[in-house]
Amino acid sequence: MQSSRRHPRAGEIWLTDFGDPFPHEPAGKRPAVIIGPRTNRATSLPFVFAVPITTTLRKSVCHIEITPNHENGLKILSAAQTELMRSISRERCVEQMGIIDTDGWNAIRESVQALLNY
Repeated sequence: MQSSRRHPRAGEIWLTDFGDPFPHEPAGKRPAVIIGPRTNRATSLPFVFAVPITTTLRKSVCHIEITPNHENGLKILSAAQTELMRSISRERCVEQMGIIDTDGWNAIRESVQALLNY
């Protein structure tokens, strides 16, 4: 896929290149749930908001477990790390893996809203 054709949309799971490690931040290539922007002009913006996904399961209230299935493209039980939501360049989105289900989407949205007091 050419970089000019990358148009991640809210609710999709993408293999994302978070780059070099930095303490307490996601690094390397890993899945992420795209959570925004959710506007009609979203494809014209050079960035997206992403929530990284980890396979290291912790008992954190900020981690939303995602059961692997054909629709989301995940292979093992994982968790969306809502406390690590960040804005990234669309160029970091390598390949679409799948989509998040409605229950997972709602749980991620509620967690992000609570974290941002929004």
